[in-house]
Amino acid sequence: MTTMRPSGENINQVWPFAHVGTKVTDWVNEFGAVAIFLFKSFFKVFRAKQMSSIVQQVYYVGARSAPVVMLVGLFTGMVLGIQLYHTLVKFGSAGVLGSAIALSLIRELGPVLTAIMITARAGSSMTTEIGIQRISEQIDALYTMRIDSLQYLVTPRIAASIISFPLLTAFFDIIGIIGGYLTGVVLLGLDAGTYFYRVRTSVEMADITGGFVKSVVFAIIVSTICCFQGYFTHMRKDGHGAKSVGLSTTSAVVLSCVLILISDFVVTCFLL
Repeated sequence: MTTMRPSGENINQVWPFAHVGTKVTDWVNEFGAVAIFLFKSFFKVFRAKQMSSIVQQVYYVGARSAPVVMLVGLFTGMVLGIQLYHTLVKFGSAGVLGSAIALSLIRELGPVLTAIMITARAGSSMTTEIGIQRISEQIDALYTMRIDSLQYLVTPRIAASIISFPLLTAFFDIIGIIGGYLTGVVLLGLDAGTYFYRVRTSVEMADITGGFVKSVVFAIIVSTICCFQGYFTHMRKDGHGAKSVGLSTTSAVVLSCVLILISDFVVTCFLL
């Protein structure tokens, strides 16, 4: 019995599809691993004996990130104030500047920019710290001592992110509205009463709730991706040792930022 072997031409025709199929399979496997990682870590979140670790992480993720988040919020509001004022003046609607700035910040820019800034500052640090613990075999030592490494290293960071992201988003929104006031009222001469009246009457509780929902979703995504990349940095195929930690940190930040934008679109579709 003879065996039919594909010719070289047929192999060249099939190879691109096989390559795409391999990539898709790898992505599905990676997504499944992240989902299991999140489930095992999230199942143990907010336990009483972890409160001291959670408080430490809230300080690191939240309090230490507050200055840069508020600085970005201030200048974001100021830029919005200038851009929207000159746009609205063309239509004779400069009086609604407060509404435009407040809704833009609370619905979209606040949660998204806050999440990206925390990812750049605290998320990268999460990946690096856990990755170094992995390559230095500290996580293996925890396993030897029968300490749950996920509960010890990952769960407090997820809990701290869930607490910190909405709080920093609120700070971002408030500072951004003040930044819009500085440019719209102080610099460009819009009436202060009109500005704050529009802010107060246009913002509804649903807008604030939607922004907080997005911030919680971003918190789970960022903390999970950053911790996952650090936890499995030793399994990377493109590097090992210190190089793998650097590659994992880069991958964590880039992937987190991309998923923030994708999930922002998805959540917005459900909220509207």
